Amino acid sequence: MVQARQLGDELYVGVHSDEAILENKGPTVMTLQERLLAVDACRWVTKSIPFAPYVTQLDWISHYGCKYVVHGDDITSDSSGEDCYRFVKAANRFKVVKRTPSISTTDLVGRMLLCTRGHFIKSLEKVLAGEEGHGTEAERKATGEAMKERIKLYATDETAKNPGADVWFWSEKDRGAGAEREKNRAGFFKKLFDGKGPKPGQRVVYVDGGFDLFSSGHIEFLRLVTRAEEDLAKKDGWYSDQAVHERGGKGVDYGPVFVVAGVHNDEVINSWKGVNYPIMNIFERGLCVLQCRVSLVGLLCLGIGSHMSSTSMPLSLVRHSLPQSRTLPLFRGVHPMLFITAQRPSCPIQTMFILHPR
Repeated sequence: MVQARQLGDELYVGVHSDEAILENKGPTVMTLQERLLAVDACRWVTKSIPFAPYVTQLDWISHYGCKYVVHGDDITSDSSGEDCYRFVKAANRFKVVKRTPSISTTDLVGRMLLCTRGHFIKSLEKVLAGEEGHGTEAERKATGEAMKERIKLYATDETAKNPGADVWFWSEKDRGAGAEREKNRAGFFKKLFDGKGPKPGQRVVYVDGGFDLFSSGHIEFLRLVTRAEEDLAKKDGWYSDQAVHERGGKGVDYGPVFVVAGVHNDEVINSWKGVNYPIMNIFERGLCVLQCRVSLVGLLCLGIGSHMSSTSMPLSLVRHSLPQSRTLPLFRGVHPMLFITAQRPSCPIQTMFILHPR
């Protein structure tokens, strides 16, 4: 979808019905409603179209004003073995994009059935640098570069052409062993990609979790977080005519919340849940969070450990993501930071504390 959006100004995504998929491919894992929620939550999608025909018809795409149909370079056939896009291809209204390697629902189902753990990533930072992984040194470096480009692409704005979210690493260092190790854990932040950063007056909100098998439940959680912030902003006059006019006079208007999303590393989730969890590794889960428009994620932090100090994390991240002219004292323009945690086993969504930056 991100490649398709790069080809035009708007992206309409047709979603087949459960019955059409069952007839042509097999039973679905997600219902139509869940799949529509997932598509609508994707940052690069303009609109989802339910009950799209399995074999794409010219009058269908013309009805919605679409000039081209876009698909990956893999072959898609209907139940009779014929090309699903034969009509739009014949009319020269078909575009092909490169199929994304190493990301497959079939692969995910295999991990669940076989309880494999080979997909785990010990250090995403080292994998991206070509220092860990499979193959020769040259192959590892090529894989790392491709993964970095994928993250950069997923961090783009709704046009899929300009920077959107900031991306950071949390690197944890262990000191000692046993109880001493738990006591003396330390780490540091490292920026991977620059984004737009927080705007004046926005409230910085931190959420963390595993976000494994990113689903409509995660989307709803992120939606409720942003809705709660918008409700508070309404009471504070964020949407008053005067406030909207002032923000608009400085450029494009923006929302009241800047979300910092922390994604826990594979080791942490496995220590919580055991077996072969997480089913998706930190690279895949990070991409899922990045592409979600509902969360309005402004900053993604990969590799969050279970012992990281929540008090210092968002402060240092947001401080360093601000322009040089906006140093720490200028946090007077940023509202108190609300910290919310989710995805912990046997732990409901809760507010942990409110921190007032000075």
